[in-house]
Amino acid sequence: MEIVTEEQIRASFVNCSKGEASRLHTPRDLAERPFADLDFLGWRDPGAPDRCALVAERADAPGGLVGITLRFPPPQRGFLHRSLCSLCLTTRPGNGVSLLTARRAGKAGRQGNSVGLYMCTDLACSLYVRGRKQAESGARQDETLTVEQQIERLRTKLDAFLDQVLEG
Repeated sequence: MEIVTEEQIRASFVNCSKGEASRLHTPRDLAERPFADLDFLGWRDPGAPDRCALVAERADAPGGLVGITLRFPPPQRGFLHRSLCSLCLTTRPGNGVSLLTARRAGKAGRQGNSVGLYMCTDLACSLYVRGRKQAESGARQDETLTVEQQIERLRTKLDAFLDQVLEG
C-alpha cells in the first residue's frame, strides 16, 4: 500500500457522512506504519471503543482509496472459544477475531443495511500473512500456498467485502 495522508483518509470514506469522517480519530502513528507490508490500513477509534476504520487502495475509487467504518460487537465469548479470521486465516482465542460490520454505502446504508466479515480485531491481517507479526495465543493455519498467493487471497477477499459495502 502507498503512504496515505490524513486528508486522503478522511476523503476516502464511503459509508459515513463527511461530518462523521471529519470527527473520526485517525492513527497518530501514521508516519510509522509499515505501508510497504500493508494491504489495507486499519485502526481502532480510541474515541469509540466499538468502532474501527479500514482504508484500502482501489483503482476504481475516486482518489484511489476506499475507506469504511466498522463496528465491533460487545465482547461475549470466553477465552476458550477460538475464531478464524476470514482474511488471513489466523485462529485467535476469545475476542481476537470479531464479526466486524460495515454500513453499506449510499441509500442502502441510510436504510440500515450492513454487511459483516470475521476479521482480526487488531486489523493486522496483512502483517500476520507476511509473518511480520505473530498472533498472541493464536496460530496461523498451515498453508500450502506461498506468501504471495496468501496475500492475493487476502486482497481478493477484502475486495469482495468492499464490493458488498459499495453495492449500497
